[in-house]
Amino acid sequence: METLNECGAGGQLRMRLRDIGEFGLIDLLRSKLNPADHTVVVGIGDDAAVLAYNAGAHVLLTTDMLVEGVHFRQDIIDFCSLGWKSVAASLSDIAAMGGTPRHAVVSLAIPPDAKVDSLERLYDGMAQICAEFETHVIGGDIVKTSGPLVISVSLTGEVAKGKALLRSGARPGDLVFVTGHIGGSAAGLAFLENDQKALIPADEQLELTNYHQRPIPQITAGKILAASEGCTSCNDISDGLASELNEIAKASGVGIHIEERRLPIAPSVRNFARFSSHCATNWALYGGEDYQLVGTLDPLRYEEVADQCHLQGIPLTLIGRVTQGSSVLMETEDGYEVLLQARGYNHFAE
Repeated sequence: METLNECGAGGQLRMRLRDIGEFGLIDLLRSKLNPADHTVVVGIGDDAAVLAYNAGAHVLLTTDMLVEGVHFRQDIIDFCSLGWKSVAASLSDIAAMGGTPRHAVVSLAIPPDAKVDSLERLYDGMAQICAEFETHVIGGDIVKTSGPLVISVSLTGEVAKGKALLRSGARPGDLVFVTGHIGGSAAGLAFLENDQKALIPADEQLELTNYHQRPIPQITAGKILAASEGCTSCNDISDGLASELNEIAKASGVGIHIEERRLPIAPSVRNFARFSSHCATNWALYGGEDYQLVGTLDPLRYEEVADQCHLQGIPLTLIGRVTQGSSVLMETEDGYEVLLQARGYNHFAE
């Protein structure tokens, strides 16, 4: 995977959107994308794309929107990484369903004074992550806005009939798992905003930055979980672990009990939390945008699934159990039991 500085601008640095117009921009951005695969009957250039999917599979469809000033700031993330992250959010939704991503349409609301080379870099990032996960952008829409910049990504995928992972199947006695590491995106954001970031070791700087700017959707883990027949619920961690656990508990009509000491928080995140006087656990519980998977497994299938994930280089960590009731509780490292409320990002909260 390319690092965040490897996207070339490739465009005319002084050119503005008004200079090339809507259709000139469409042609330019289309040239940045990878050729479509054999399932695309009609791609970019008509009123809608035409796709030929396997008749034995269910089609998945998800959409995510990123608004400048709400989801990203140009002083925190470069446009190439923004393109990557824009698609990563939707890929993670497909991963949480156990599916295979297929095709995306991208819509942009762009201020007229936007720099064309920035939009090129945005699509460079999209092309990179699409190539990584064998996904293709096949259309979209572009409109003018007085601001801010808005990016909308809609993504299709497929999953075998009856195999889609849902939030609603957790049962008392199931084990609660998390893939990868959590809290990294919030830690990365705090790092990028920190005035003393130069004091952090270079390797940890890159890791923290990539946690926030270049998250890796857990497509492979989702497929393993869907094939296991032992995964009873699944969710992706976009709004923070506490929020996702509450969604599973509510959808399944169960309670959940986890242990703080088991939370898979990377050493770089813990080190930076100590350096900056933050709480790594809070980043894991409420930070969001980690795009890992959290879910529940039949205890009899846990080791089998963990072994398969390990063979693919994917850590799978047991963090708790499903219980009777409706509350999500956490045993702290000090032995106290606390109620975890859904305090992840809420667009319309006071």
